[in-house]
Amino acid sequence: MIIIKDLVKTYNTGTTKVEALKDVNITVNDGEFIAVMGPSGSGKSTLMNILGLLDYPTAGSYLLDGVDTRSMDERQLAALRNGKLGFVFQSFNLLPRLNTQRNVELPLFYAGVDRKKRQTLAAAALERVGLISRASHHPNELSGGQKQRVAIARAIINNPRLLLADEPTGNLDSASSYEIMSLFQELHRQGSTIILVTHEPEIARHAQQIVHFRDGRIRNSEKVDQPLNARHLLEDWLQQGGMV
Repeated sequence: MIIIKDLVKTYNTGTTKVEALKDVNITVNDGEFIAVMGPSGSGKSTLMNILGLLDYPTAGSYLLDGVDTRSMDERQLAALRNGKLGFVFQSFNLLPRLNTQRNVELPLFYAGVDRKKRQTLAAAALERVGLISRASHHPNELSGGQKQRVAIARAIINNPRLLLADEPTGNLDSASSYEIMSLFQELHRQGSTIILVTHEPEIARHAQQIVHFRDGRIRNSEKVDQPLNARHLLEDWLQQGGMV
């Protein structure tokens, strides 16, 4: 699904040149679940921005479904973002004035989908994340874990081929983190390809593979033979007296 070859990203800040990515090579197959780890400044967020077509590499190539993204104009890139990619962010990025239903509808609104179809698809997405009963609630009426589930519903409303998640559990407590990772694992079982950035080793071990970044390079990649089961971890947490 993704082939990245010799990817370089350089930023110029005044007279200083910063190499955020240096000769990165990575292949992601359909249906994989990959976690990306690394310290602050290691290049992992820059990589995610390029994967999400939100930024451009300085050199190298990025092929998405066999298409070289360097050959596409902004209109084509926007169409690709809306049609094949779903984004989940640490800070949720929900609009406070809109209720849950309308927040989830936003990608379809910008794509020009008619209101009735938007409502039907948003309800289906909320059903998938277990929040249809909160459709009329606003973000300030939701917990952190519920906000992230709304954000995931918004990300999957177009049935994207690829889900990109940047620190999706970074603002959540343990129980909410298990809930979110359980949801990602369920989406993965249903066929989604997922790339997730995290600084938490335990969260990373819910994925099938962990890619470690440092100083703009991939230092190593490890297969996770037995990924953690988030649903079981949540059940254990609750049995030990934890609260959701």
